Amino acid sequence: MLVPFAARHFLGNCMASRFNVLPSGEGNAEFNYKLDDCNFKRLMKGKKLLYKNELTFRPQPRSSPASYVYPIECVYPRPKGWIPPFLNAGSGVAEGRGGLKFHMLLLNERITAVAETNVIPLGSFMPIWATVAQESHQPLLLLMEECVAATTPELQANSNVYPIITNKGCLLDSEKGNSMFLQRYHSSAITLYLQSFKFGLGEEVYIHCKLLAWDPEVLSESKKACHYVKENEQWELLDDPMQSSICDCCSRTCNTRSKRGDEWESNGFRHTSVLGPLIIMDPSQQNTHNASDVSIADQD
Repeated sequence: MLVPFAARHFLGNCMASRFNVLPSGEGNAEFNYKLDDCNFKRLMKGKKLLYKNELTFRPQPRSSPASYVYPIECVYPRPKGWIPPFLNAGSGVAEGRGGLKFHMLLLNERITAVAETNVIPLGSFMPIWATVAQESHQPLLLLMEECVAATTPELQANSNVYPIITNKGCLLDSEKGNSMFLQRYHSSAITLYLQSFKFGLGEEVYIHCKLLAWDPEVLSESKKACHYVKENEQWELLDDPMQSSICDCCSRTCNTRSKRGDEWESNGFRHTSVLGPLIIMDPSQQNTHNASDVSIADQD
């Protein structure tokens, strides 16, 4: 890049590593840093990893306004099996059955980090990320069998609930609203892109989900992740749209028996997670709640 001589250039919070004067009187600024340095923002978009930053020209001290700011974007193919660092399985650990570790977290709306607040504007999206740590186990597919919202951290027989996922993996809220499952980056993780709702508005809301770790090669009416695609006016199977006929039962009652037999069923690779408290607020109303840490409570 050509820059005026003796200028002070910064990439994020990093000063140029080297500056060479050219015969034309201009200069060549070099930045020799890792992409994890200099406040690069790393984003995942489809099969690509994007690193974004800003090149700043400051001929005067940092306290003075910059003469110009130039956006920098580096694009790389996403490595196979790459998992964003903020989804490190070490945070929010909950021991599940069968020696597996299940996790469930709330991400920010941009899906770039763990959420910093549990106060959510009505109508915005709540990305709920869940995973199972496979460790030395054979590859597993994580499914959300059932999810409901409630105003209590524990469900009772008479609890008032808002159904989100029903019928063994049918995202009911995708048919009523704009919720959906996002494309997986790994079979052992799933992201529910849930649009916030009026249920429990202004109160503490808890998301109760029944998670299932399953054989990724065997999908059926009872083992699936389906959401409704309004453009096509039909249910679609997240993991293989070509097999979306499995989701047809979402409009009625799905078969709860698995053709795989009793072997996997008896292993009990299931876990119930509760995410909350979350507070959904109407932006037109004054926010009387203070943000607090998002917690995870798990029960067998």
